[in-house]
Amino acid sequence: MDDAHADHPKHACGVFGVFGHAEAATLTYLGLYALQHRGQEGAGIVCADQGQLKGHRGVGLVSDVFKPHKLARLRGDRAIGHVRYSTFGTSALKNCQPLMVDYARGSMALGHNGNLVNANRLREELEEQGAIFQSTTDSEVIIQLIARSKQKRFVDAVIGALKQVIGAYSLLAINDNEIVAARDPLGFRPLWIGRLGGAHVFASETCALDIIDADWVREVEPGEVVVASSRGLESIKPFEKLAPKPCIFEFIYVARPDSVIYGQSVDDVRKRLGRNLSRIAPVDADLVMAVPDSSNQAALGYSHESGIPFDMGFIRNHYVGRTFIEPDQTIRDFGVKIKLNPARSAIEGKRVVLIDDSIVRGTTSKKIIKMLRRCGVKEIHFRISAPPVINSCYYGIDTPHRDKLIASQMSVPEIRDYLGVDSLEFMSIEGLLDAVGAPQDQYCLACFNNQYPTMLPGDFEHKRNAPRHVDTSTELLI
Repeated sequence: MDDAHADHPKHACGVFGVFGHAEAATLTYLGLYALQHRGQEGAGIVCADQGQLKGHRGVGLVSDVFKPHKLARLRGDRAIGHVRYSTFGTSALKNCQPLMVDYARGSMALGHNGNLVNANRLREELEEQGAIFQSTTDSEVIIQLIARSKQKRFVDAVIGALKQVIGAYSLLAINDNEIVAARDPLGFRPLWIGRLGGAHVFASETCALDIIDADWVREVEPGEVVVASSRGLESIKPFEKLAPKPCIFEFIYVARPDSVIYGQSVDDVRKRLGRNLSRIAPVDADLVMAVPDSSNQAALGYSHESGIPFDMGFIRNHYVGRTFIEPDQTIRDFGVKIKLNPARSAIEGKRVVLIDDSIVRGTTSKKIIKMLRRCGVKEIHFRISAPPVINSCYYGIDTPHRDKLIASQMSVPEIRDYLGVDSLEFMSIEGLLDAVGAPQDQYCLACFNNQYPTMLPGDFEHKRNAPRHVDTSTELLI
């Protein structure tokens, strides 16, 4: 795990697609560049050119995977792309997406953001029926189900497959004729529709629409399937309507602050989180600083509400890629220091309010506190803009098992003493909900309150030999 971010949940994945533009692959590359924050382990693009699908995938950042000569080979007026963090399966090349296959009715590819909680059960059943899997990602389960469908229309085959899965998906699927976009009935992950001239665009976040100057049209609704073809856009709502449960952690950490998701500005929500945190956990201090970059807006909100000046107490190195080697222990805390360095003149001798968006394991936070102490900070008052993370996420954000989550193993005073800070306060669930302006039942808060909106992977073990239910109205609610 990247040591400098071990105290944050790993990001979800990101998807982007274009239908009806001569530079579809180049636009998709730019869209993925804007979505790089959602996954840094791998990237891929598949385009349709004269009835054939062509693709390129690789491990690493978008700029590393798509050198100019690679991108130049991807021609056609429709394409989908994906950036990946391995929430399910390893980070090997075989798991990079979009997954592309040939099957009885031609070729198709799929890029998926989210996690399927019944993927293991479906995979075992498919393997018993003779299916051969090429990856360990749960997304390939959807591919297999589509390929086995008897439906003639591609979109109907996709819908038939999705009616058999449970969990989170915002996905794009492509064949030689169309792009299908779909969002699960609970709407865990965001997905937007945009327009660029006569072309249709799909993106996980609006920041990816902005980079190509596409107009925002609207978000794909929970449980909606949208088809882009030569006939235009077609909206289909094949699932029973459920009360949406979008992931609230998208606001706290995952999404870029310049995006709009679930109808709200991420920047505005994070600043409100900081304001609420200042009201909930005030302190007398000299300056407010953030653990950059995802905590910057919350720190600004805390500063504005409290009247305590904001300063850049940490300088982040934005030019660090993957670090494959680490020197011996003569260089302490190398994994953190390669990305963050204290601005000594700004913080030495000061009473500091340090803002971070979450604590997962506590290991990186402890190293950051040590760095500040070595720079002569007088007091450190640690404020977290999310409630304590006490449960794992099963819907597309990679969090450790519960026994690795510090807040599930220690009390707040114990965490304070472990980190070595003068005070520690977390956001309350009530303050979080106030910041997003919604009652508790409108978001998934499972990582904070243990109230999961679906069954969990382990719940399917005893059902393996039971009769299958393929109707979505029963599967999503059992």
